[in-house]
Amino acid sequence: MKLKLDDAGHVVVSDGKPVYVHDDGKEAPFDAAHTLSTIARINGEAKSHRERAEAAEGKLKGFDGIDDPAAARKAIETVANLDAGQLVTAGKVEEIKTAAKKAAEEQVAAAAKASNEKIAELEGKNTKLTDDLYSEKVGGAFSRSKYVAEKIAVPGDMLQAMFGNRFKVEDGKIVGYDPAGNKIYSRSKPGEVADFEEALEMTVDAYAYRDSILKGSGNKGDGALGSNRNNNSGAKTISRAAFDGLDPAARGAKMKEGYTVTD
Repeated sequence: MKLKLDDAGHVVVSDGKPVYVHDDGKEAPFDAAHTLSTIARINGEAKSHRERAEAAEGKLKGFDGIDDPAAARKAIETVANLDAGQLVTAGKVEEIKTAAKKAAEEQVAAAAKASNEKIAELEGKNTKLTDDLYSEKVGGAFSRSKYVAEKIAVPGDMLQAMFGNRFKVEDGKIVGYDPAGNKIYSRSKPGEVADFEEALEMTVDAYAYRDSILKGSGNKGDGALGSNRNNNSGAKTISRAAFDGLDPAARGAKMKEGYTVTD
């Protein structure tokens, strides 16, 4: 496309607009003002398209890593369609867990408390049964003892108050112990634990004031020294009536102090 010139070499003008001859030979005036307006409009549109493209690219960055837009859209729709009740339930999951844990802990604590109370109750019953067994076995042994009836000058309960703590019930049998805490073994049956009668006799024989509780000066336990009660002018005595008026503990104390019961 080139300007049209007249014979004098001047630009041909039509309606104040220069005329151009196009490559195909057609002539047309060039409207510069209209062209500038068109260029401005196109530039504005290009700027608008560019801004929209930049904004779209910025939004797309938030979807980096999402390879399946359809699946993402479906997930969004699913979440949007959750009703309020479902959302509340989801929010209370932790609360429900905490309540369940607390209830379980309370049940365990209650069961442990009940178990401990039962154990304490059973231990109490066991202690009572043990005490009852001891009273029946050991107390009965003292009261039924042939040795006590024939050799001892004081009542069986008195002798029990003095030496009862030397005897224990083990496996249903009465076992005697010396002051050092050792079992008393039989002299007649070496290697075997002494029975009650023999253990009691050996215990009395080892008692420093045995003469004060044996019947008569001539009666002494196995291996005991002869009594010199009648030869001891300084011996302590207590009347039978006064002695019988004492409780078992007081009687035991008198015997340990070396008192002799007189009729």
